[in-house]
Amino acid sequence: MRLLALMGPAFVAGAWQFGPGNLASAVQAGSGFGYSLIWVIVVSTILMIAFTDMSVRIAIVSRGSVVETVKRTLGRPVGAAAGLGVFAITLMFAVGNAVGAGLGLSLVLGGSPVWWTLACTAVVATFLFTRGLYGVIEKVLLVMVAAMAVCFVVTAVLSRPDWNAAAAGMLPTVPPGTGLLLVALVGTNFSINAAFYTGYASRERGLRRDQYRQTTLADTIPGIVAPGIMTVLVIIASAAVLSGEQSAGLADLAGVLEPIAGQTGRIIFALGFFGAAFSSMLANATAGGTLLSDGLGGGDRVSSPRVRLGILAVLAFGALVTAAVGGSPIQLIIIAQALTVVVAPLLGLLLIILVNNHSLMDDLRNRWWHNTIAAIGLIAILATCYRLITSLL
Repeated sequence: MRLLALMGPAFVAGAWQFGPGNLASAVQAGSGFGYSLIWVIVVSTILMIAFTDMSVRIAIVSRGSVVETVKRTLGRPVGAAAGLGVFAITLMFAVGNAVGAGLGLSLVLGGSPVWWTLACTAVVATFLFTRGLYGVIEKVLLVMVAAMAVCFVVTAVLSRPDWNAAAAGMLPTVPPGTGLLLVALVGTNFSINAAFYTGYASRERGLRRDQYRQTTLADTIPGIVAPGIMTVLVIIASAAVLSGEQSAGLADLAGVLEPIAGQTGRIIFALGFFGAAFSSMLANATAGGTLLSDGLGGGDRVSSPRVRLGILAVLAFGALVTAAVGGSPIQLIIIAQALTVVVAPLLGLLLIILVNNHSLMDDLRNRWWHNTIAAIGLIAILATCYRLITSLL
């Protein structure tokens, strides 16, 4: 029970990264390139654990938030840039989350996806007026992550994939034509912004130094591994059912299981898709509002009015853009996911600098093997940025 009580912050980060953009990218990877890109998810998950762990350790030793610590250590402009950078990322995610939540419900219950999007936005907004807001958010996301896990395990099993080929997908290969898709897969599964925000979630929880090791086992590792496994399962199911369909779209997501399980399969996948979108909408808006307020010096507590206004701003942006365009093509979502890597190098570098500060971290500072993994992660981020630039030119 003590271990269960420590679960939460990393699951919030995991719910944020496992949104409709992640699902859309995974379906595109499986349908267009089979099992060959599974290794990207595995490597991204390992790197994500390392950077999330750094953020948690910084939160444990810091007197203030991560951005406040950056301001004291490296200057106010750098801290403000970090906060505003994460906020900009949340705006990119907001539209995909809003569209995904509405689409998921419309596939199950019928009706206009836009109206369901507005309804989901209103439900998320009501959490703003709930006492003990952060505790409520954690509990909702934990339940939704568990429900999504069941949905996607069922999806992978019923699709009857070639498990030997899936295992071979663990070996690194880069098929020609991956383009922005590879960048999007890295951007959503090695989500530095989500890792950066985990420090806030840990501080909001009141995590203590003596709880660090237990938290790593009960929250950090499973909270990040869970969305990684679900992403792999989506790639596997898509490779089995939609193989060779390079232009698989959002309407195909719910149809992944239809050839095997009929309408029931469509509903199972649609519910999982809704869960991914809704949980990401909740976590994304919370992170965006928190980092915007903290970057501008308005505090970082989820219960504060300025943070709640920031949350409303993220939700409103997603809802308004969705209502204006009436939907969102899958390629647009993938491009938005890919663009998130633009801010990632700054956030990753800040975490590495802080976690190596001896006076700040003391015994929780990075060891040589931590820094080796961190260096690999930073190189991976810079490489994806380069690939993004070359793909857009």
